[in-house]
This record gives sequence, C-alpha cells and structure tokens, in this order.
Amino acid sequence: MDVRARNHVTVTGRTDGPVVMLAHGFGCDQNMWRLVVPALERDFRVVLFDHVGAGRSDPAAWSEERYAGLDGHTQDILEICRDLDLGPVVFVGHSVSAMMGVLAAAREPERFAGLVLLTPSPCYIDDPATGYRGGFSAEDIDELLHSLESNYLGWSASMAPVIMGNPQRPELGQELTNSFCRTDPEMARVFARATFLSDNRADLDAVTVPTLIAQCSLDAIAPPEVGAFVHARIKGSELVTLEATGHCPQLSAPEATGAAIASFAAGATR
Repeated sequence: MDVRARNHVTVTGRTDGPVVMLAHGFGCDQNMWRLVVPALERDFRVVLFDHVGAGRSDPAAWSEERYAGLDGHTQDILEICRDLDLGPVVFVGHSVSAMMGVLAAAREPERFAGLVLLTPSPCYIDDPATGYRGGFSAEDIDELLHSLESNYLGWSASMAPVIMGNPQRPELGQELTNSFCRTDPEMARVFARATFLSDNRADLDAVTVPTLIAQCSLDAIAPPEVGAFVHARIKGSELVTLEATGHCPQLSAPEATGAAIASFAAGATR
C-alpha cells in the first residue's frame, strides 16, 4: 500500500530541518493546522497527514476492523515515519491524536524526539472510584454517541460550536461544523467510539520522551484537571496553559499555539 497516498501525506518547510509531525483530531483534517504551519516551516520540516477516514485520505483503505480503536491509527503514524525515513520527530497530536502519539512513542520511542499533546485526554469519562475527572459521565458519552449515530449532521451542527468554544467568533464554530459534515457518517461513528470510549490512562506511564502538554484555560472537552493528570503521569513533562479557550487552539489562537510548539520542538531537537 502507498502509505503517502493512504494518509494524503504532505511535507513542507525546510528540507534539512528537524521534523515536526502534525496530527489532527476527530472530525478534522490537516487543513486545521494551516494557521500554525507558517510559524513552523521556517525552521522545521513539517509533515502533515489525514487520518484514514478523514480529509483526502484514501477511503478504500478504511475498515471498521482496523480503525475501531486507536491502534490502527497509531500503526499508520509509525508507518508514515518509516516510509518517509524520518529521523526522530516531534509529534504534535491534537485531542485524540495526542493519545495516538503516546501509544506510538511508547511502542517505538527511538522514532520520537518529543511529544506535544495539544488539549489531550486519556479518558473522557469520569471515574468516581479513583477520583479521576474526564469531564463527562458515562451517561453523557452514551447520549453523545447515540445523538451522533442517529443524526450525524444535526449532531455536528450543535456540537461543533461547543467544541470550538469561541461563541464570539461564530465563523470558527462554522468551520468545525463544515469539517465534521465532510466526514463520512459511518467512518465518523467508528472514530467517535474509538475516541470517546478510549481509556489510555495506564499508557501515560510508558512515555519516556520529552513531552509538552498544552491545554486551554477553558475547554468543554478536556478540562484543566485532565491536563494536570497527564502532566502528573508523564515523568518530566511540561504543562502550559495557552492564552486560548476552546478545544481547537490551532484555529482560535494560532500564534500562541505555534509559538509553544516551535519553542518546545527547538529544544527537543537541539
């Protein structure tokens, strides 16, 4: 299989620069990084891709069996690194892709110079038994998934502005709505279950590469307690709170997001 075509891999920036790899979250594609890329491509080789089932990836490559969990996407990331013969990369994972980065770096740490976990969540569901707060009850997630599966376009129109979290800038919520609506509903259903039912809390302990956790001050999907949990579990990690609100700071606050990524990547690849 042509890995580059499968994931619509694009490369920009300095051909001789250290590599920064950008991975988008649920319902999005690599276009979501367009406002951050200019801040990175001056100093880095920037690798972008679409998860299978999103953007301009090859729809023939999708199967529910492979992508019912995060492992299939994690394998794709490692295959892209091999196919492009990338040296140690700084992997930037937004939202659910942050946990794909965690899994990939735990599996093949030599491929990663560092991780940037942008608005990450290792588990979206509260766990009263341990005191963990993910931001949603199990009933909340059941209702969310039922709504998504019964009326995907309606769910997209109502949820995207909530996820974006910048009501004073409705054009951002509309962009995310449009992105969601471009995704095949069946593929979105499978990816949503893989995302919102995942529990990668135990995997955080296996991360050994330098890690930056970048959260927003107000995020309906990943509250600050989640960032603090990830920071506490990944030894030696750094936690920053961006001057941004919502779950997609690469769109709502691209300057702050790009600067945080560039600063960390420069140090990790020095």
